[in-house]
Amino acid sequence: MTVSFHKYGDFFPGTGDVADVGHNKGKYYSVNVPLRDGVDDSSYQNLFKPIMTEVMERYQPGAVVLQCGADSLTGDRLGSFNLSLKGHAECVSFMKSFGVPLLLLGGGGYTIRNVARCWTYETATVLGVDIANDLPASDYYEYFGPDYKLHLTPHNGANQNTPEYCQKILTKILDQLSRLKPPTGAQFAVAPSDGVQVEPATQPVGGADGGSGDGERRERPKLWDGTDNGGDPMELVGKIGEDRAAPMDEDAVAKAGTAAGRQ
Repeated sequence: MTVSFHKYGDFFPGTGDVADVGHNKGKYYSVNVPLRDGVDDSSYQNLFKPIMTEVMERYQPGAVVLQCGADSLTGDRLGSFNLSLKGHAECVSFMKSFGVPLLLLGGGGYTIRNVARCWTYETATVLGVDIANDLPASDYYEYFGPDYKLHLTPHNGANQNTPEYCQKILTKILDQLSRLKPPTGAQFAVAPSDGVQVEPATQPVGGADGGSGDGERRERPKLWDGTDNGGDPMELVGKIGEDRAAPMDEDAVAKAGTAAGRQ
């Protein structure tokens, strides 16, 4: 499933209308949130949070890939949005709160010093590290003048994303998402604030979860964590190969394929 929050209109590549929802079996698995010039932190969050909450509850992905394009920041050479670093990073914090595996990627951004600011701050945010607003001395210090600060001050330009427009878009997208059926028997909840998940060492096979197995519990293969525990890593590689060669329940294969496709 894909979700995109983007500038829409007379702007490359000219796609991404709210009505673009995918086709055939992929219908409603493509979500497009078209935004106008000048969107600020408040307008963005009023769309991002309810839409992504609904996506996570309806689709229940096994992992999230979040592209953190910095061209939505205020002052970008090509972008026309007006987000602060804190508003931009709030999206990262919000997605982290769901507690599913989260992969952060870079993206656009054409005022390079602000791209560096953004990704530094968001790396600190996802790691739970506080960093000072005053930038430390470095070989590139002069690039960050005249204020030499981490955070950006949004401009006072007009926000063309009126409350009425945002509500219209939100209503339309929530209606589209209501057509998705949640995975059978699955439950989803926001994880604790530290984002830590504890998984049991064993998992049921069939039985109570509706599969065709006998309900027995099997140990999961434990992958090497990079520490030297006295074993031979090549022996582990061989063991993983044996595990993968073992016959699998057809229902389990289907479920694994479904989970792998949730990017």
